[in-house]
Amino acid sequence: MAKATPTKPNVKPNKGPKVKSDKRTAPAVQNRQAGYNYSFGDRYVAGIMLTGPEVKSVRAGKVQLVDAYCAFHGTGIHHGLYVLGMQISPYTEGSYNNLPDKRPRKLLLNKTELKKLQTALQDKGTTVVPTRLFFNDRNLAKLDIAVAKGKKTHDKRDTIKARDTDRAMRRGED
Repeated sequence: MAKATPTKPNVKPNKGPKVKSDKRTAPAVQNRQAGYNYSFGDRYVAGIMLTGPEVKSVRAGKVQLVDAYCAFHGTGIHHGLYVLGMQISPYTEGSYNNLPDKRPRKLLLNKTELKKLQTALQDKGTTVVPTRLFFNDRNLAKLDIAVAKGKKTHDKRDTIKARDTDRAMRRGED
């Protein structure tokens, strides 16, 4: 007589928590020119108000931050910090929804951060420069901004010299 083997219940093995894989994440757009022309002070992460076709253009990487800067504009409800000079190319599939590519776009910050930026902008030679545009983990467009002071020509040369010596040291160690 054959011995009966106990059957195992149909239990699926635990594969751990499900992780969303978002294939839509766009690469961050950086303003490398700003790091060369300015020395940075305080940094902030601000939300940015974009329309639908602009978001799609940003995801496609059609953004230029080279000549962009931030300034306070508007009165009443519309008063706030705006990014000016940032170019987002029109979305090719967008119809009448496309807006001008270099329009001012409002930045979303707390009141305390806005007050700090407003006092920092009153100093001579300071400006607020966008350094990076990216999407966070919740797929919201964010803009890294920094309070910046312009570099003189000799400061730029010193930065280049320091970078070259660091590069040479790393090559020598490898």
